[in-house]
Amino acid sequence: MAVWLIRAGKLGEDENTALEKGLAIIGWRSMPDVSKVSSYEEMKNIQQKFYPDKSPSAIANLAAQIWAFSQKMQKGDIVVLPLKTHSTIALGKITGDYKYLDGRHTRPVEWIRNDIPRSDFGQDLLYSFGAFMTVCRIKRNDAEDRLKSMLKGKADPKFTPGRDILVTPEGEIGPEEDPQVDLEEQAYDQIRRIIESKFKGHGLTRLVESILKVQGYQTWRAPEGPDGGVDLLAGHGPMGFDPPRICVQVKSGGVQNDSAIRELEGVMSRMGAEQGLFVSWDGFNKTALTSNKELFFKVRLWDDKKLMSSLLEDFDKMPDEIQAELPLKRIWVVVQEGD
Repeated sequence: MAVWLIRAGKLGEDENTALEKGLAIIGWRSMPDVSKVSSYEEMKNIQQKFYPDKSPSAIANLAAQIWAFSQKMQKGDIVVLPLKTHSTIALGKITGDYKYLDGRHTRPVEWIRNDIPRSDFGQDLLYSFGAFMTVCRIKRNDAEDRLKSMLKGKADPKFTPGRDILVTPEGEIGPEEDPQVDLEEQAYDQIRRIIESKFKGHGLTRLVESILKVQGYQTWRAPEGPDGGVDLLAGHGPMGFDPPRICVQVKSGGVQNDSAIRELEGVMSRMGAEQGLFVSWDGFNKTALTSNKELFFKVRLWDDKKLMSSLLEDFDKMPDEIQAELPLKRIWVVVQEGD
C-alpha cells in the first residue's frame, strides 16, 4: 500500500466534484485519454507533443505524474487531498482503475474522511503535503501507518521530527534534493501553529475582536465562561449603533455542524442582530457548508484559513499587543508554475 498526494486543480476548482462523485481528479485537460499508453517513454513523447514549449526536465516531471496517476497507483492505496477551498484535508482509498471522464483524468476513490483539520496532522506530514506537485508519492516518517490510523478516526500517532522523503513516480528525492513546496501553505501552517499556542480558548475571541475593530466595528466581548451563545457583538458608527449589527460565535475546537449555525441564527434574532459571523477554528462539516447557502445574506462562516486571511489583510493595523504575539513579516516570493 502506498500514500499518494493528489491535488484537484490549482485553485481547488475540482474539489467539490471529486468529493461528491468519489473521484480523484487531476488537471491537464488539454491532454487526451492516456489509458492506452504503454510506457513512461511513450508518455513523455505525448507530453512533448502537447507541450512543445516546456523544457525536457519539465516534460519528464509532467509525464511521471500522469504516468503514476494512470498506471502506478493501485487499488487500496491511500489518497491525500489537501483542500484549497477549505482549510481541511480529505483522506481516502483508490478503488479502481484510471478513467478519462468528461475531459478529465480520474481515479475512483472512496473518500473516508473529508474534513480533517490541518491541525490534526503532524507538522512533518503537513510539510510533505505542501509539495508543489499535482501527484506524488509520500514515503516518510511512517506516513502510511499514521494515515491508516487516521482513516479509522484516530489521532495522528506522530513521529520524531526528521527530514522529508517524497517518492516521485520515477524515483526518490532524498535530503540532498529538497523538493519544491508551496511556501504560502507552509507559512499558513506556521502561523496556524502560533495562533493555536497563543490564542487558545477565549484568546481566539480576542483575536477575532481585534480583526473586527480594525475593520471599523465597535465591539462588545462576553467575559470568559458561559456566553449564552454569543461571544461578540459588533456594530458600526461612533457607538456601535449603526448597521450592520453582527452577532459573533467563536469556537476554538471541534468541527461545527449545521445545528450550531442554526443556534447562532436564533441568538441573532434574540439579540436584534441582522447578520452573524461563525468562527470555527477547526472548520465546518459538509452539511453545514451546504446548508449555509440558505443563509448567505445573514451568516458568514470563517474557518482558520479565512480568519488568517482577514488577519493578514490588515495586519499592519492590528494593535501592538497582537503584533507582538504574532511576529510576522511580509515578504515576496516567486510563484511556482503548476497545473
